Amino acid sequence: MDNMQKSQHGGVTETYSQEVDEKNTLKMREIQKELPSFCRQFFRGISENTGTRTRLAYAYDLRVFFEYMHENNCELAKMKIPDFPVSVLDQIQKVDLEEFLDWTTYYTKNGKVYTNDERGKSRKLSAIRSMYQYFYQSEQISRDVSALIPMPKLHEKPIIRLEPNEVARLLDLAEDGEGLTKTEQRFHNKTAVRDTALLTLLLGTGIRVSECVGLDLNDVNFEENGIRVHRKGGYDAIVYFGDEVEQALRRYLEARMQMIPQEGSENALFLSLQNRRITVRAVEKLVKKYASRITTLKKITPHKLRSTYGTSLYRETGDIYLVADVLGHKDVNTTRKHYAAIEEDRRRRAANIVKLREDN
Repeated sequence: MDNMQKSQHGGVTETYSQEVDEKNTLKMREIQKELPSFCRQFFRGISENTGTRTRLAYAYDLRVFFEYMHENNCELAKMKIPDFPVSVLDQIQKVDLEEFLDWTTYYTKNGKVYTNDERGKSRKLSAIRSMYQYFYQSEQISRDVSALIPMPKLHEKPIIRLEPNEVARLLDLAEDGEGLTKTEQRFHNKTAVRDTALLTLLLGTGIRVSECVGLDLNDVNFEENGIRVHRKGGYDAIVYFGDEVEQALRRYLEARMQMIPQEGSENALFLSLQNRRITVRAVEKLVKKYASRITTLKKITPHKLRSTYGTSLYRETGDIYLVADVLGHKDVNTTRKHYAAIEEDRRRRAANIVKLREDN
């Protein structure tokens, strides 16, 4: 069956990505009730080229935007937000958008404080721009005022990653558990093989944590030494792995075949102690537990393991296009921004490669 899998009990189960899409879609429907009705057309219009996670993020950001406009625009305050006509987009001025972005720096809602740095503001402006562009191109509004607002300048942070000796120590710790507390060691006896396989896979392929927890048993192909991952953009891709990853996965799969998964997790590759599909939060805690014993100066997350892999691959190959492809970046410029410091270092070293005169 297309996009479906048979469970160990003979029934049919949905893939992890389908489950996530369904949850996101249900959340979207709830949020859309609080948005102008014309937003439904916008979300339908972009559904072919965006994933449910992107559309859900847009919905959250547009809700903040329209709530702000409702509270700060005298004319719009007379209407309920769902009753806003699409023509309100023509009424909104450049200064309104500028003031909104400034307001998002720090605001309160229902007693809770929210803050946004340049990245947060960029995400909100991206959602607004996408909406304006859709209605302008479909000739439902006369101008795209959002195009007049420049994207906030992002200050690139240095890449935080593990050095090769730290990677080795991290995997050793996951295997033997030395240095963990007595309580942690009791759990470690049950999870060592799984944790080692999971960390080795993240470090050896650079896949995202969401892609990792979404892996099913039949996504692993030892004949090709590859895994099928469901990428951020909603498409599937094959990511290849080396001998170390293969060995760690084979050891784990021997143990995995002895486990009795909970209903709904029959096909999941990585299981929790409760025999359910492991969650993103659980992997984040797992990485933090081991990494905090290796380094106290760096805050290591699953994404930092991805950065560690990307850095190592770029240093070894010098091929930014290969790194972008393996990491699943649609735009190579995204990769360039992430690894700009390494590129600069490579250019510096290149200065001494070409010799103009032989040394005497």
